[in-house]
Amino acid sequence: MDYFLTHLPQSLVVLGLIFLVIEVLVLGFSTFVLLFVGIGTIITGVLMALGLLPETLVNALLATAVISSLVALISWQPMKRMQNKVESHQVDNGMVGETFTLEEDLLLGKTVTHRYSGIDWKVKSKQPLMAGTEVKIVNMQVGVLTVEEA
Repeated sequence: MDYFLTHLPQSLVVLGLIFLVIEVLVLGFSTFVLLFVGIGTIITGVLMALGLLPETLVNALLATAVISSLVALISWQPMKRMQNKVESHQVDNGMVGETFTLEEDLLLGKTVTHRYSGIDWKVKSKQPLMAGTEVKIVNMQVGVLTVEEA
């Protein structure tokens, strides 16, 4: 503990870097809390090293809290927007375009089950289709195949 207090600015910078590494590598930017605290700790350490803040533990704690809060307030919305961006693109897995024969009637607004590639899929269509109709897969979502007459 004496070493930490004797070299407080350097210790704070190292501690801040450790917080950033944990946030990025372990938590994968999922919380942002350690990111803000890490940045606040590094800035506090730099301010102490430059002589702009007295090197005391109380000043370190207060400055880290204030700077972390300011960093969080300033960057919370941009970070949240960045995290919520989801690219929506259709992945082609090779099933779209495949054909098969319906084993039962497919009524409008209803689904039937079809076993394809070892998995039971719900099959739906925008039009009613009769049993024995050859259909083509036009879209695929989790557990649901959308088909049309081939």
